[in-house]
Amino acid sequence: MVMFLIPAAIVALAAMVMMPMCKRSIDKKSAKRRVVINLSVFFGAIALFAATPIGGMIASAAEPAAAAAATGLTVGSGLGLLAAALVTGLSCVGAGIAVAAAAPAAIGAVSEDPKAFGKSMIFVVLGEGVALYGLLISILIINKL
Repeated sequence: MVMFLIPAAIVALAAMVMMPMCKRSIDKKSAKRRVVINLSVFFGAIALFAATPIGGMIASAAEPAAAAAATGLTVGSGLGLLAAALVTGLSCVGAGIAVAAAAPAAIGAVSEDPKAFGKSMIFVVLGEGVALYGLLISILIINKL
């Protein structure tokens, strides 16, 4: 339980550092300093997450076959889970970029001509479809594991 509280505290600290940046009256020097602090906290959390499982691997290095049999995880299943995470994440990023470009154009087209609503929504939905296809592929990958 304590293992999950430390990263949660780091993420909360990073969020608190970035909260004042939402104000419009912040100067550029202070904003740059907060970004540097936030990136330092973020990469510190990444290092903490990366270092945590290594301790468990070192402790069970004496009997690697017994440790693998006890957890049921292999290198292949780990790579499969990584692939599923990458498929979902990257497809959602791509869908976000597509929707960010298509939605304002669709709103502008509908404000000029209300009849263009159906045509413009097709392009927005196509961008969202990319995320759904990525989710579908990740589900298929996880089912194969």
